[in-house]
Amino acid sequence: MIARRDRILGGLMGLLVGDCIGVPYEFHRPEDLPPLAAIDITPPAGFVRAHASAPPGAWSDDGAQALVLLESLLRCGRLDLDDFARGLLAWYEQGFLAVDGVVFDVGVQTGVALAELRAGVAPAQAGPSHVHANGNGSLMRVLPLALWHRGDDDALVADVQRQSLVTHGHPRAQVCCALYCLWARMTLDGRGEPWGAAVARLRELSPHGSPERAELEWSVRPDEPHEGNGSGYVVDTLRGAYQVQSAGSYPAVVRAAIALGHDTDTTACVAGGIAGIRDGVDAIPKLWLEHLRGQELLRPLRDGLLRWHGLS
Repeated sequence: MIARRDRILGGLMGLLVGDCIGVPYEFHRPEDLPPLAAIDITPPAGFVRAHASAPPGAWSDDGAQALVLLESLLRCGRLDLDDFARGLLAWYEQGFLAVDGVVFDVGVQTGVALAELRAGVAPAQAGPSHVHANGNGSLMRVLPLALWHRGDDDALVADVQRQSLVTHGHPRAQVCCALYCLWARMTLDGRGEPWGAAVARLRELSPHGSPERAELEWSVRPDEPHEGNGSGYVVDTLRGAYQVQSAGSYPAVVRAAIALGHDTDTTACVAGGIAGIRDGVDAIPKLWLEHLRGQELLRPLRDGLLRWHGLS
């Protein structure tokens, strides 16, 4: 039996490590990536790294925004969209919770939303909400909300969907975030078949005829074979993260996520968070944990999350 403390730590560290392992491989097609066994925190010699200025072990916008969310939750004791939005702007403009204070990537839709926030638009209205604005930017950062949350499933889903609004306002992105966090919660609780349990629970919480139910059934299609890919589309990322869980161990899951190509850091971040919850923090290779940069930023947030649950 894996202790709850180790599952929570596994989720937080799993998303950050998955993100940093995936950074150098971003934007590459699957066929242009190294063999699975050669995918590591430092790519093989001769491989053309994405974000060449980012040192190995640095998390990207994915990990930084996840920590911004966690920091706001711990300080406010609730989801406060105004505070979270200020944190996102501080990250983008000042390097808040970015490794070495350096921001080296930002999604297109997130960039649009940040410009809206700077112009004074309310956080709940800042995220683009048209059907083509369904990138994975709100999904990649949301896991700390599931790890922090002590409310019931209804309250969790409501908060998860609200946090998406700041950068991704379409119901499809909100539904993907909700399903992911329920999946994480079922995994954290040690439920058998946690994906299926999460799907069933989200259906209970999404009335027939609602936009959310329509997106779940017709866009996510959670009961169909999950052949996700590494694109930046939120549904592909969620389905890809589910697909690669069958690879086995935590490192196998992360490598399989990266092998999907393209948005490798985000797919590995989303998949790695679930695998970390499932297997616990001790399943993450020690070498990967030791090479994760930004420990001075992470440590107080990690410890604060454990204190929040009385597990320190």
